Formats: sequence, C-alpha cells, structure tokens
Amino acid sequence: MELHTSWQKQSRPAQLTPVGDWHIWLILAGRGWGKTLTGAYDAAKFAVRYPEVQVAVVAPTFGDLRRVAFEGVSGILSFLPKECLLEGRGQGYNSSAAEIRLYNGSKIMGFSATEPDRLRGPQFHRAWCDELAAWRYPEAFDQLMFALRLGESPRCVITTTPKPTHIIRELSKRSDTIITTGSTFDNAENLAESTLAMLREKYDGTTLGRQELYAEIIDQMEGALWSPPMIEKARVKDVPELTNILVAVDPAVTNNADSDETGIVIVGKDDNNKYYVLEDRSGKYSPERWGSLAVELYHEWNADRIVAEVNNGGDLVERLIRTVDPSVAYRSVHATRGKMVRAEPIAALYEQGKVHHRGVFPELESQMCTYTGERVKPSPDRLDALVWGLSEISKSSGRAAWRVT
Repeated sequence: MELHTSWQKQSRPAQLTPVGDWHIWLILAGRGWGKTLTGAYDAAKFAVRYPEVQVAVVAPTFGDLRRVAFEGVSGILSFLPKECLLEGRGQGYNSSAAEIRLYNGSKIMGFSATEPDRLRGPQFHRAWCDELAAWRYPEAFDQLMFALRLGESPRCVITTTPKPTHIIRELSKRSDTIITTGSTFDNAENLAESTLAMLREKYDGTTLGRQELYAEIIDQMEGALWSPPMIEKARVKDVPELTNILVAVDPAVTNNADSDETGIVIVGKDDNNKYYVLEDRSGKYSPERWGSLAVELYHEWNADRIVAEVNNGGDLVERLIRTVDPSVAYRSVHATRGKMVRAEPIAALYEQGKVHHRGVFPELESQMCTYTGERVKPSPDRLDALVWGLSEISKSSGRAAWRVT
C-alpha cells in the first residue's frame, strides 16, 4: 500500500498503469520523461501486490539491467522498501543471479536481450521491457512473449525511446496495445532548467531532437538513401563462412562534451560477394580508448585489417593504433567526396540485396534512414564507418579466415 500511495503522489497521469483490457502498454517517450521509473514501479507494484508471481525485467544488456533497471537512480531498488525483500543470507537482491526475491514469494527476474535463449525456460505473470528499440536481437521479445503465460491476464509494459525499427512499428499497430507518448519537456519540473535550455538550443528542429526529445517515430527522411523496409529486408540471423573481415573506424579526435562519436563498425564478406554488418561498437570515447577498442575488435574478430578515415586525425590515427599493437594490418582512407556521394554506391549494394545485417543496430540504422546530406550535429559517424568499411571490403579479394556462428 505504501508503494502504491507513493507512486500515486509523485507520478503524472500518463505514468499510471492504464485500466481496461490490454496486453501491451507501449510507452514511447523522450529522454528524461520518466520511462524507467514508470516501468520499474509497475513491475515492483505488481510483484508486491500479488504473492508468488514471477515478473520479468528485460534490458538491452546485463549492464543496463543492473545499472539502470535494478540499481539505477530510477531503478526498482531505489524505491522498493527493504521490508519487502526476502530476509536471510543470499536472499533479497542477488546481483549475480539478477533476481529480486520478495517476502511474499514473488520474484523479479532480470534478463539481457543479448541472450534470447535464456527466456526459453521460465514463465511469467508480467514483464517490463526497457528500451526495446535498442535491443540487438528482436527474437528476445518473441521468446519473452512465449513465456508470458501465467495468470489470468499476463501483461507486458514496454518503455522506450522510439526508433524506426520493425518491432516498434508492428507493436504500435496491434489492437491489444495501449500507447502512451510524451516528450522530455513533460517532465520539466524534475529536470534542471539549464539542461532543458541546452537541449532546446542544440536539438530543437533536428531529426535527432524529434526522435530523442519528442519521441517521434521517424521512418524515413525525404532524401535519405535508406528506408526501414530496405534494412529489414537485409536482416539475417546467421552468417556463412566469411573470406574477409574489416574493422572500420571514423575517429573523433577530441574528447569533450561536444565531441562527436567515434564510428566503429565491423563488416565482412563471403565468397559469393555478399556483405555483412557484424557489429556496431560506436560511441563517445577518448582517442586512447577508441584506439584500444579498435585493436581489441581486430583480434576478437580475427580481422584482416583496420580501416580508418584520417581527414581530421592524420597520422595521429595510425600512431594511436600502432601504439596499442604495432603488428595490426592497417589502412588509412581519405574523404575526397561528400558523405552522400560516398554513400550512394553502398546504398546501391543494399538495393541489390548484397548487404545483410546480423541482428539489429538501432543507432546505426536510425542514422542510415534519416541522413539526407545536410550538415548536422552530431555527425553521422556510425554511418560514415559503415560506408568506409563496405567501400573497402567490396573492392578487396579477401581470404578464408573465420566462421561466425
């Protein structure tokens, strides 16, 4: 009762669990709207209210599960009264098992969307999916739906910033889905005024702002070379033996709050001249960190070489990589044409059905479907890395080196 009363007092009407007949509550909202807290309270309240139930919490990765859904500032453990936890040695919250056990026999069980098969055994009365649009493997959601079968009315709550992924579009069309939408600025009273001002100044009117702040599902921008259906058609689960693998890097040479991401994308080719996007490890890194990460991925994938664009970093890029490992095979590439001109031949490969994505890459695919050639901030560095990698590997003879299973 205390948990219910506390949430009723602090929540906005849009954050309260809907009444009526529904199977999926799909919350599509901007950064800072309060999605995590909403999903966390729904899961916790259900587990406390009903004895002996099992609640699944699924996050993009195990790190997200612990740092955000369970232990984060808006996670379940941030507000769950300690007296609700099962007492005793090894009881209550078990971080290694990703499980919260309650005094009434209920369990809140955590899972990572990177391991869909772990959802095959258990059964659940309720589920909370956090940042579903960022899940690498959509089959994790399918496995969860198969397991959501206990009780009279098993239900799933989904909290996510929307991206133009197939699963989000399909869920939004279902008759048993209730959709709640909202922007970052709906939660203005709980966010710093300086932060809100910065977000408006930097992102208002931009494609990224429409998606991340105002929670629009942007299927495709007019003038973009890719569309969600084109990418969805290219998606595969398994990859054949590959003859060539490259680590492509579009480096950021600065490391501050306004720095661009470093694009790091791994691509491969088979002996039928089909191309595969294997992994997207792009992010904001210091130069030392992205240099080390590129070399780690080079060895992890048994790659043929690292390819890096050096228009901004020049010789610094190669020095960073050689400092980590002088033995790596490395090639620098220079941009002599605009991004759209470089990207057009790669888009043509997609149209011809020659490029496949192993799983889902939400951030990369969002850039692909929304970049129209205009100068934007932040720069589409994931897309740049993809174009460099596929451009290089499509003209390489390659060698038999690796089987992806």
